[in-house]
Amino acid sequence: MPKITRKPKLGPGDPVHLHVRAALEARLAALKQHEPGTRSGADAEDLHQMRVAVRRLRAMLKAARPFLDRRIADRLRAELGWLGRALGPVRDLDVLLERLTAEAENFPEDERAAVRALVAGLHTEREDARAALHQALDAKRYQRLLSALAAEAASTEPGPSVDTLTALSGLVRGEFDRLARAVAKAGPEPVDEVLHALRIDGKRLRYTAELALPLLGKKIRPLLKATTDFQDVLGEHQDACVAQDRVRALLAAHGEVIDFDLAFVGGRLVEREEARRVSRRAAWWTVWLALEQTGRSAL
Repeated sequence: MPKITRKPKLGPGDPVHLHVRAALEARLAALKQHEPGTRSGADAEDLHQMRVAVRRLRAMLKAARPFLDRRIADRLRAELGWLGRALGPVRDLDVLLERLTAEAENFPEDERAAVRALVAGLHTEREDARAALHQALDAKRYQRLLSALAAEAASTEPGPSVDTLTALSGLVRGEFDRLARAVAKAGPEPVDEVLHALRIDGKRLRYTAELALPLLGKKIRPLLKATTDFQDVLGEHQDACVAQDRVRALLAAHGEVIDFDLAFVGGRLVEREEARRVSRRAAWWTVWLALEQTGRSAL
C-alpha cells in the first residue's frame, strides 16, 4: 500500500496566500465529496452541502482577492456562480416541498390530500430542475471549473508579503464593516427584499470568518456564532416569504374557479408562513445588535 503523505499544517508564519489556497483545496474537496449524492438525489443533504461549498468558495475568492491573481479569482467566482444557479432551483424546491409537507402533517387527511394536490406542480418543476442540474454536471464547463479550482489550489504563485494574522483579521473586518454599513443604511424596519440582501452579506462574513478560524481560533468563534444566529433568523424570514409567495402563485394558477379545499388549505399555509415572517422580522434587529457587539469586541 502506498504511503500517504500528509501536508504540513500551516501556521501564522506561513504566507497568507498559502492559507487561502489550503482553504480553497478543502472547499473543493467538499464540493466533489457531495457530487455523487447530488447526482443521485438519494439524500437532499448532499445537494445542500454541495451548494454551501460553492457559496463558501465564492465568498472566499471575493474576500481573498488581494492575495490571489484577481483575474483568476474573478473568473472562478463567475463560473461558480453559474454552478450555483444550476444547483439552486432543485435545492429551493426541496426546501419548499419539505416545508409545506411538514406543515400539513397535522392537518386532517382530507386537507393533507388537498395540500398534495396543491403542490403537485412543484414536483414536476423539481424534476425539470433536476434534469437541468444533471446537464450542468455533465457539461465540459463543469469539469473545466473543477480543474481550474484544483490548479489555483495547487498554485505556487507567490502572494504579497504581509503579516498573515493581520491580513486574515483584515479580511474578516472588511466583511463585518460592509455588513454594518448595509444594516445602518437599511435601518431597523427595512423591506423584505433588503433583509434578504442583508442575509447574503451575513453569509459572506461567516464564510470569511471560517477562512480565518484555523489561526484566529478563540478570538473568532464568538463572531461565527453570532453571525450564524443572524443568518438563521434572516434565513427563516426569507423561507417564510418564499413559501407564502409560492403558495399564492399555486392558488393563482388554478384561476378564478378553484376547489374549496385547495383554497382553504392554501389560505392556512399562507397564514402560518405570514406568522413566521412577522416573528422573524421582529427578532432580526436584536440578533444584529448582538452580532454588532460581538464583532466590535472581536475585531
